[in-house]
Amino acid sequence: MKIVIPDDYQDCVRTLDAFAKLEGQDVTIHNDTVTDLDALVERFHDAEALVLIRERTPITAELLARLPNLKVISQTGGGATHVDMDACRRHGITVMAGTGSPHAAAELTWGLVMAAMRHIPQEFANLKAGRWQRTLGTGLKGRTLGIFGYGKIGKLIARYGQAFDMKVLVWGREGTRARAAEDGIEVATSQEGLFERSDVLSLHLRLNADTRGIVTADHLARMKPTALLVNTSRAPLVEAGALEAALRAGRPGQAAVDVFDVEPVTHHPLLELPNFLATPHLGYVEKDSYELYFGDAFDNLLTFAAGRPVTNLAE
Repeated sequence: MKIVIPDDYQDCVRTLDAFAKLEGQDVTIHNDTVTDLDALVERFHDAEALVLIRERTPITAELLARLPNLKVISQTGGGATHVDMDACRRHGITVMAGTGSPHAAAELTWGLVMAAMRHIPQEFANLKAGRWQRTLGTGLKGRTLGIFGYGKIGKLIARYGQAFDMKVLVWGREGTRARAAEDGIEVATSQEGLFERSDVLSLHLRLNADTRGIVTADHLARMKPTALLVNTSRAPLVEAGALEAALRAGRPGQAAVDVFDVEPVTHHPLLELPNFLATPHLGYVEKDSYELYFGDAFDNLLTFAAGRPVTNLAE
């Protein structure tokens, strides 16, 4: 089977143990991202199968209409919102999804919290430049950790906060609030209350029509000038332009993010701000996660190729 794997930024897929599953297949791997429709068609035109690394390349109806050989898409991870499912059905293309793990993203989130609150990147830069102790960080013990969304990752973040003796406060949909209360975690009285009380506020929501822009300029303006906003979920959860304006105004005092509206990022106005810390969407980019994600994606693909019943269909 002719298989194309786009967007392997680190050229690491070949090094995974899971890659041995594709032995004997005709596999082409691309290490960069292209967005031009004609360029995507050229890369994917002969493909019978695509293995997608999360949402790095949207699969649109316009693209699918020009891929006559494509039979199946095997997605790493569980989501496929970047794939036009209606168009896939019209063209008879099977779309399969796998499973994921919350641990890598939660660990990266907590790494950003520690790095931002203790000014680790700035102090490392100072040390390399011959400067000794130029900032005063802030500890976590006794401070309030706000969690917006209490799914698998949010639950882990709550446990991390408790391990650091933080007060944990949760807000989200009715089901979210009920689960948090069942776990003995305080529920905020409102979304506004969550933003007002939190010393560290971490977003853990899925991006959909209801959550796009759910964090507004008003919410950010309610945060303390000493507070940290962390976003390792999706950039469009925050109203367009609101984070940059808020950081310039000093509420919140700083932000740490792993996600941007358009990726990969080569330049962005947020990167110029001294109170902004960022990583290049590393949340799930970790060896164990990749073995799990790609192992599932390759197994699903081989099941399809063998003509066996496919059960892991994307929704």
